[in-house]
Amino acid sequence: MRKFLSKNAGLFYIAPWILGFLVFRGIPFLASLVLSFTNFRPLKKVKFIGFDNYIQCFGDADFLNSMFVTFKYVACTVPLKLTFALFIAYILNFKLKMVNVFRTAYYIPSILGGSVAIALLWRFIFREDGLVNLCLAFFGLPGINWLGDPGVAVVTISLLRVWQFGSAMVIFLAALKNIPEDLYEAARIDGASKVKQFFSITLPLLTPVIFFNFVMQLVQAFQEFNSAYLITQGGPQKATYLMPLLIYNTGIFFHRMGLASAMAWIMFVIIMVFTIIAFKTQKKWVYYADE
Repeated sequence: MRKFLSKNAGLFYIAPWILGFLVFRGIPFLASLVLSFTNFRPLKKVKFIGFDNYIQCFGDADFLNSMFVTFKYVACTVPLKLTFALFIAYILNFKLKMVNVFRTAYYIPSILGGSVAIALLWRFIFREDGLVNLCLAFFGLPGINWLGDPGVAVVTISLLRVWQFGSAMVIFLAALKNIPEDLYEAARIDGASKVKQFFSITLPLLTPVIFFNFVMQLVQAFQEFNSAYLITQGGPQKATYLMPLLIYNTGIFFHRMGLASAMAWIMFVIIMVFTIIAFKTQKKWVYYADE
């Protein structure tokens, strides 16, 4: 018995994580796949209906609109967030006074950004008589209906995720610290400017980290829920009706668990397709030093 325990000690140490993963992730994951082929509703008889839920999804105007809005949200947030994260990380990589204070200040939003309080604060700041429009009025500029204009609302909630660039910034900063200084020294001797050094040395060596951050931010953006639910409730005119919010409403408010499961699996497939495309195309733009 003692010999068995000594050989499998590692397994016993990770057993709580394995149990938690199976109970809270693995089993629900598989259960949702099974439910997506049924008409499951609470307290009603479950009936197998095949692919009817999936067919209904692609014939539903709300689902198609939600898919389009989600694509627009992802296309807006991911590039902007990565750009800001890389820009700030590049600046904070220089030897500046109180640089650690600035690093902490820029990282804090990534911790607080997903909270309910921050989402409600965002709604307060961007309402018609909010802080942003007051600042615009101070400079003599007309106010913008940030949350009531369908063309602007999705940008408003996108800004909340862009504001949470701290986690990506820290990863970029760690990668910048690992770039050999002698490469920059050689470039300076050759007369290369800071801009030339960035595009010829920094950016190519950062492409593996850019790729990692891109995939992570892509997956997170597709799963965004808080901002659409707490700030705009999917409005106006369903201009911010993201897929996670539609899935939530379908399953919780309309009690159509089978249909909501089908929507969730369609979203999962979409994320997988984009992730596979990213991995397939990385050879064309990602530079690995050991290759």
